[in-house]
Amino acid sequence: MIRTAVSDDHREIVAVIDQWWGRPLSGRLQPLVLEHFCDTSLVAEDEHGLAGFLVGFLSSARPDEAYIHFAGVRPDLRGGGLGKELYATFFRRVRERGRSVVTCITSPVNQGSIAFHRAIGFEATVPADDDSHVRFRKELVGRL
Repeated sequence: MIRTAVSDDHREIVAVIDQWWGRPLSGRLQPLVLEHFCDTSLVAEDEHGLAGFLVGFLSSARPDEAYIHFAGVRPDLRGGGLGKELYATFFRRVRERGRSVVTCITSPVNQGSIAFHRAIGFEATVPADDDSHVRFRKELVGRL
C-alpha cells in the first residue's frame, strides 16, 4: 500500500536508511523535510512494515519542476516494481500540480540507482563543477 507520508514517518525512515544504503546517509533527511513536504512524499507499507518511501517536493524557485530528495525500497523487495510504482505515483501527483519536470541526484558509486533512473526514463548528467553527484532529469510528457 502506498500512502501520503506524515511527519511522524521520519523516525521510521531514518531508522532504515543507513542499513538499506550500506553507508551513513540518515543525517541527510532532517525531520523538517517531512514536516514541510509530507504532502508530496510517499510511504509504502506491507505486512512487515516499511516497504519503501519517496521524499519529494515542488520547487519554489522553478515552477515547472519537482525534486526527489530521497527514495528507497527495502532490500528484499528491490526489483519487484515498488520503486517504479513510488516514482509513478509521485509523477502523477506533481503533474496534477502543474509540474512537467522531475529532477534528483545520486552518487556516482551508486550504480543500481543510476541504472534504475535511466530505466524509468531519466536523463543523467554530471556537471563539470560537481563530480560528487549524478544529476537526473525527466520530462513528464505523455501517459505516465
